Amino acid sequence: MIPAPGAGSEGTKKKRRRRRPANRSPQNLDSTSPSTAQPERKKKAPAKQPYAKRVDEVSAGGLVVDASGKLGLLIGRRDLKDTSGKRILWSLPKGHIEDGETPEEAALREVQEETGIISVIEKSLGVIDFWFMAGGKRIHKTVHHYLFRENGGDLAPQESEVDEVAWFPLSEIVDRLAYPDEKKLISRTNATQELAAQ
Repeated sequence: MIPAPGAGSEGTKKKRRRRRPANRSPQNLDSTSPSTAQPERKKKAPAKQPYAKRVDEVSAGGLVVDASGKLGLLIGRRDLKDTSGKRILWSLPKGHIEDGETPEEAALREVQEETGIISVIEKSLGVIDFWFMAGGKRIHKTVHHYLFRENGGDLAPQESEVDEVAWFPLSEIVDRLAYPDEKKLISRTNATQELAAQ
């Protein structure tokens, strides 16, 4: 027969409860209990940077040399970072290739639209490609460059696109160009020296 609890049976010993140190949590308690559960530390995932959409653009243009073979034609746009509004950034005329156009056709059209000058292509100067950000997009731009000879037209900047157009001595073209990739292209091809020698 089993004695009732607390009946004072001599053969039954009471167990002594051991005190746990305050900094130790009980091992046999339900870990899901809200009162005793330790909060899980979640590792914060690094914030995902949204990828900028890639856009490919293809343009064509180049260096136009006047009928005398001594001057080169550049377009100028105001430097938007210049607070005085007087600084002009000079570059080679160029623009987007439209559907159905070859790079050569686009180059001839863009030169005429931006400068008013009609020209003929003498030779290819090469292709430049570069990346830049605009409007939250990563733009990969490829530009086909040609050497042109003036064949007519009247010098006039394209309205709303170009601020100035001007002829410069061929020896000054590389120094006048604002963009390093165009400087390298013209220097590398020796286009200005070849034409000056003709």
